[in-house]
Amino acid sequence: MANMLGDDLKGLLNERQIDTPVARVVRALSGHGAVSTSQIARTTGLARSTVSTILGDLRRSALVVEVETRSPGLGRPALAHSLNPEAGTSVGVLLGLREVRIILADVAHNVISDVSMPFERDYAPDRVIRSVKHTIDNLYKEHSLPFSNLLGVGFAVSGPISPAGRIMPGSMLPNWVGVDLRALFEPVLQKPIFADNESHCAALAEMMWGAAIDVEDFVLFKLDLGVGGAIVANGRILTGAAGTAGEFGHIVHDPQGPLCRCGNRGCLELYCGGSAITDLAEKRLRRTTSLAEVVKGALAGDIGYRRLIEDAGEVAGRGLAMVGTILNPPLFVISGGLAEAGEILLAPLKTSYERYTLTKSQSTSDGFAPRFVVGRFLDNDNTMGAVGLVLRHHGRLT
Repeated sequence: MANMLGDDLKGLLNERQIDTPVARVVRALSGHGAVSTSQIARTTGLARSTVSTILGDLRRSALVVEVETRSPGLGRPALAHSLNPEAGTSVGVLLGLREVRIILADVAHNVISDVSMPFERDYAPDRVIRSVKHTIDNLYKEHSLPFSNLLGVGFAVSGPISPAGRIMPGSMLPNWVGVDLRALFEPVLQKPIFADNESHCAALAEMMWGAAIDVEDFVLFKLDLGVGGAIVANGRILTGAAGTAGEFGHIVHDPQGPLCRCGNRGCLELYCGGSAITDLAEKRLRRTTSLAEVVKGALAGDIGYRRLIEDAGEVAGRGLAMVGTILNPPLFVISGGLAEAGEILLAPLKTSYERYTLTKSQSTSDGFAPRFVVGRFLDNDNTMGAVGLVLRHHGRLT
C-alpha cells in the first residue's frame, strides 16, 4: 500500500511540464502541509469547486487524508487536508561548520527523527558520504519505513552553491569548494538530490512553518558562527547568477580590515559573526567557549557578554541598513544562534539600522516601516529548510 502511494506521489510531484490541476493540488499539499480547500485554491489559482473535486478523488485513492486543525481560542476544530504520511518521506542534511545534521520527515510535515553528528572543523567529503549513508539507512530501519518511498535528499550547505550544484569560494567548508553535490551523493544514495545555501534553506523553513508564513517579500538575516542571509521576492528565494545572493556576511565593512576567508578584507561577518564574538570572549576568559555560552551568559546578566552582543548588533544593523536601503523589504527575519539573545541583540541592531538606512520609520506612513522578528527555528532552520527543498521540489540539481 505504502509503496503504491509513494509511486503515485512521485509521479505527481515530478509532473512539471504537464502541470495538471491534480499535480498542482498535490504540490500545494506537499509544500504547505495541512491546509484548507480555500488555501489550496489560493495557492494553485484553481476554482474552489475544482479543488474540492480533486481532493475527493485523492481521498478515495488514500493519497490525501483529512486532519483537524485548531486555531487559537475556543472555536471548533477546522478540517484541513494533507498528504497521507505513508505516501512518502524526505530527508534534510545540514553540512555545517562542525556538524552534520539529518532530519527525517514525512510528506505530512511530521518530523520523525533529528540526528546531529559532530565533526572536526574542515572535515573531508569522503567521511561525510559514509556517515550520511549509514545514518539514513539506520533511520529507515529503526522506524520501519520503506526506503523506496524516500522522495529525495535535500542538502543545506554552509556556503554559496552555484545553480549547477557546485560549492563556491567563500564557503565555511574549505575542503568542499568546487565539489559537485549531485555527483558526490546521488550514486551513493540513489535518490534525487536537492541543495541550497543554508541561509536560503532557513528562509524556506520560515516561509513554510515559521515567522514568514504567507509573506511574499522579506529578508532573512542570519547571525550564527558566520553571517548569511536570504532575499525573498514574490515568494521566491533569489539565488543570483552564481548562487551567492544574500551573502550579507561578505558586505565589506572596512576595506582596510582583516583578511576574510572569501579573499576580501573587512567583511561584515569578521565583526558581528559568532566566530568573531567567541574569539573575543576567549581572550577575555583565557579558555575556549561557544556562542551558546556567550548568549546564555548575556541573558543571565554578564556585562561583558552583553557588551559583545550589543556591539555585534550595532555593526550588524549598519550592514543591514545597506540591504534595507537597496531592497526596502517590509519584514526582516533575524535568525541564527546569536538571535537567541533576543532584545540584547535586536535593540542595538534596530537602532543602528534606523540611523544608517535611507527610509526612516519616523518619515514613513503607518505600516510602511519594516518589522523585525526573530525566526522560529533558531536551532535547526537550515536542516528543516533542507527537508523543505524536497517537499517543494526547490533547488533540484539536474
